[in-house]
Amino acid sequence: MTVSVTVSRPAHGPWRAWPAEKRSCSVGEPGFGGEQETERHRNNMKTRGFPFVLFWLFWGHSCALAGKVNKHKPWIETSYHGVITENMDTVLLDPPLVALDKDSPLPFAGEICAFKVFGQDAPFEAVVLNRTSGEGVLRASSPVDCESQKEYTFIIQAYDCGAGPDGADWKKSHKAVVHVQVDDVNEFSPVFRESLYKASVTEGKIYDSILQVEAWDQDCSPQYSQICNYEIVTPGTPFAIDRNGNIRNTERLSFDKQQSFRIMVSAFDCGQKRTEDDVMVHIEVKPVCKPGWQGWNKRVDYEPGTGSKQLFPKMHLETCGGPLSGVKAMVELQTNHIGKGCDRETYSEKSLQKLCGAASGSTDLLPAPSPSANWTASLLTDSGRESDLIYRFDGHQAANVPDHVVPQNLTDQFTIATWMKHGPSPGLRAEKETLLCSSDKTEMNRHHYSLYVHNCRLVFLLRRDFTQIDTFRPAEFHWKLDQICDKEWHYYVINVEFPAVTLFVDGVTYEPYLVTDDWPIHASKIDTQLTVGACWQGGEVETPRYTQYFHGSLSGLTIRPGRIETQKVISCLQACKEGLDINSLESLAKDIKFHFNPAQSVLVVEGEDVDSINTAMTKVSYINSRQFPTPGLRRLRITTTVQCFGEDACLSIPENKAVVMVLPPSEPRITISGSNQLIRFASDLRSPLGVALFKDLRITSTVMKGESSGRSRRPGVMEVMHNLDYCDVLVIGEELNPDRESLEIHHSALLGKHLDATNSTSGISIYGVDSMAHYEQALRQLRYRNWRPTSLNDRKFRLTCSELNGRYTSNEFTLEVTLPHHAAPVEHVNHMAVQPPYMRPVHHPLMIHTLNSHTSGSAPPAATAVIVVCIAALVVIVVIGIYRIHATHQEASRDDESESKDPEADWESSALNITVNPMEDIKGPQGLGEALKGEHEEEEEEEEDVQVVGAMTIAESDVSDEEVEEKGREGFDWRKQEGKPEWDSSSATY
Repeated sequence: MTVSVTVSRPAHGPWRAWPAEKRSCSVGEPGFGGEQETERHRNNMKTRGFPFVLFWLFWGHSCALAGKVNKHKPWIETSYHGVITENMDTVLLDPPLVALDKDSPLPFAGEICAFKVFGQDAPFEAVVLNRTSGEGVLRASSPVDCESQKEYTFIIQAYDCGAGPDGADWKKSHKAVVHVQVDDVNEFSPVFRESLYKASVTEGKIYDSILQVEAWDQDCSPQYSQICNYEIVTPGTPFAIDRNGNIRNTERLSFDKQQSFRIMVSAFDCGQKRTEDDVMVHIEVKPVCKPGWQGWNKRVDYEPGTGSKQLFPKMHLETCGGPLSGVKAMVELQTNHIGKGCDRETYSEKSLQKLCGAASGSTDLLPAPSPSANWTASLLTDSGRESDLIYRFDGHQAANVPDHVVPQNLTDQFTIATWMKHGPSPGLRAEKETLLCSSDKTEMNRHHYSLYVHNCRLVFLLRRDFTQIDTFRPAEFHWKLDQICDKEWHYYVINVEFPAVTLFVDGVTYEPYLVTDDWPIHASKIDTQLTVGACWQGGEVETPRYTQYFHGSLSGLTIRPGRIETQKVISCLQACKEGLDINSLESLAKDIKFHFNPAQSVLVVEGEDVDSINTAMTKVSYINSRQFPTPGLRRLRITTTVQCFGEDACLSIPENKAVVMVLPPSEPRITISGSNQLIRFASDLRSPLGVALFKDLRITSTVMKGESSGRSRRPGVMEVMHNLDYCDVLVIGEELNPDRESLEIHHSALLGKHLDATNSTSGISIYGVDSMAHYEQALRQLRYRNWRPTSLNDRKFRLTCSELNGRYTSNEFTLEVTLPHHAAPVEHVNHMAVQPPYMRPVHHPLMIHTLNSHTSGSAPPAATAVIVVCIAALVVIVVIGIYRIHATHQEASRDDESESKDPEADWESSALNITVNPMEDIKGPQGLGEALKGEHEEEEEEEEDVQVVGAMTIAESDVSDEEVEEKGREGFDWRKQEGKPEWDSSSATY
């Protein structure tokens, strides 16, 4: 049976699309005319929208009501696309999840009860929101992680509620495909793939990319997993980085300026999330291969007294692999700023001449100012030049040499020597600059001989007299040398062997390039004037004046008449104490050639092999043989020339500069010690040899030396031996009176030593470079005489010694010579008789005792006894005089036989000094025993300063027993009876 249902429809809406012939449903037939019809209506729902769906539901419900049976399957879309954000549970589907059933609105059959998800490990579930409408939702059943899986694909089906409440006879829809994409969240920070990046660059180049750093991100999406930017965090670096992580330098790097860089780099993903840990990038700067010396120090410290020290122990030449045929290296030691251009012995010129073995007789025209050499007092000196006596002439100073100093016997052979430092002459028209000039003192303006500089030429003028020669002969000798105007110190020596004249400059011989002849000077009675620093013009002008002033510095200007200086002595006088040296010559390769200049300030090393040159350069050393060198810098300069095969010079080696720092030496402390008081009797002072002032003198020198002990450094005192160059004994107070006193040293005391002595009323000076022991020996033989000591209360002398021309000086040692206080009355008595000059003054105690008794008012018989004694004394004096004459002659003969014998020993062996007046300070008639007792008590009071033994102090009585016995044979034995002194009749005084 078929039931027909007619459904009216509006004129408009979805019904219009429904065919008229199919607007009725029949129970028992497939809905809407079978499966094909149903499919057609589904398409209409898609195209005609929700009104048609409602119509269809209404129509299907009407049909279902008509049939009362679950005839139809639920209907869903065939595919869905969804999006879910990771760590969220809701999926947004397109289209929405809706299931339709034709059985609607029948209960159960037309309702949707479930959605089922089919797929392996699909973490999703579908939930029905409304059974009637069929709406549902898709959500995650467990957390979804994009980093684990970005997309999911699975199957979903819809189920209706069946035919009844029990859900029986339920139907399921077709299978629909669901594609779900997981949206990413920026939850991870970028991380660098390396914990440290390293790279190296060569200096001087600009790189497009030095290295590339790389970071990555664990996020799954391109937005958050990609690195969009890199950044250098370290400020102030010469580097930049691009978006791809490539690092480049923005400026040229220098190895000398900075050898390495450490920079920090950070990365950002496209979500602008930054790395939590920045990465370190270490960039090393490598030097470009530059030919030159490597491995040398710019400063070398030199400790005095250590001998030779290597300058470049690790030095080697970098040639960058080029084939070489030869290398030439020159090492130059520059010491122009030190004294006269080198560390020389800074003793006086005369001392140096003695040390070098020069002949005596030279005259120093520029000595140190002193009372005897006062013509240099007005000249300017260069102080602070390591004790070198340097005179500076600025064009306004000159000095006249006294006539008694000027050598008067210049023959055909003589020598002029000087140190000179001179620069270009001032002014456009250079004038003559005179070093030395001998000209007429008055009336005329003739130059007899002179040495001057003109336009950087050295000229020596020598005009002979007609008395010596009367022909046209050489008169002017010219030398043109660079040294004359280079503002450096040079040693000039002019050897004259007329008519030949030779110039030595720093020991090197130069012949004159021009010799001008002239007539001799006409003989005249005009006196000449020798001038230093200018030329004296005494005639042909209204007012005598200086002219042709010198501009420069001079030192050690000397003239030696009668002979010329040898080249050996000249080289010694200008020799340096410091210079370059080469250690272990035997270890040098056979192809190595080297040579020094005369001063050893320039060393040239040549070789064909680079390794051999390197070995030779490591052996170059600095040496300074001075015991107390000048501290300070010494500059070094190294110039190198490299030759390649077939080329003159293929590599350019830059010039190298270094310095040698000479450390300050340990300064010596020169100490003079001995007795400060010398008590002598008048008789001792009147003796022909006088008294020895410094019999027990001792000269020592100590330095402070640091001794390392563990971690501490403690100083210690060390005694050293070195030379002295002068010792001065000066009189304190009034000068010596030549009429009654003198200070003398015998010539024999200086024999065999490099010593000389000068004497004046102000004292005596012993000079010359010699050992402290020789100075001790000479000073111990220095004697003081006073043949009129009655007016002498005391006499003081001051002794000082020096090393290196005053650089180191000793303490001031003061010695006082006094007469015993009890000797005054004796002198009062002795002046009654005139003593012959050859007799030695001694005291006669017996005579003094008698006179004192007379003055005390004795009885007339006592006076008679005095007269008798005086007559006897007169007889004794005559005998003594005869004996004394004989003894004096014997003593003189002994002195002539042995001049080198110690004068002190001669003096002691001639006669014995007798004790002082034992009756001094005795009032009234007293015995000789009381006088001796008083004398003994007085000696005990003075025992701290000086001990008197017999008539001699301990300083005088340091002779052996054998010597005393010998004296006893000549005179008397004062030790015969203890407590009973005996006097030699030859030594008695009156």
